[in-house]
Amino acid sequence: MTTEPAAAPALMTAAVEGGTFSLRRARKGDLPRILALLADDQLGAVRESVDDLAPYELAFDAIDADPAHLLVVGELDGEVVATFQLSYIPGLSRKGSWRSQIEAVRVSGELRGQGVGALMIQWAVDQARERGCSLVQLTTDKSRVAAHRFYERLGFVASHEGMKLKL
Repeated sequence: MTTEPAAAPALMTAAVEGGTFSLRRARKGDLPRILALLADDQLGAVRESVDDLAPYELAFDAIDADPAHLLVVGELDGEVVATFQLSYIPGLSRKGSWRSQIEAVRVSGELRGQGVGALMIQWAVDQARERGCSLVQLTTDKSRVAAHRFYERLGFVASHEGMKLKL
């Protein structure tokens, strides 16, 4: 007999238009919904594929096993509607300070503009502060102009030019 894992405790809960929004640690069973969120835009639609879950499951296991990383889902009345990853990175610069990296932020299309994303980012910033980080950083594709405005409204500054090398 297979039993469902116990419900993960809420990391944060808030009343929003349409119900109760909460954040919790992602479970492997959330992967199909997380992948649907990641694929729900012009960039993710070509990068993500749910035909083979194996590489995503391996990545999930690595993230879940490492205390420096946290994969989070946001639920609206029990339905997964958002996700992001929060990582903690030690560094020598800035007097040996830690920084926090926010990655893969996604909110279901019908909820964008309703404050859910701001709640998630504020929670992540608060977590970084509690962990003693001196900086929270994130990257967003140059084509995501609306995302740039969103992060700027939350106080983020486009202070660096990011570069990537595709392997």
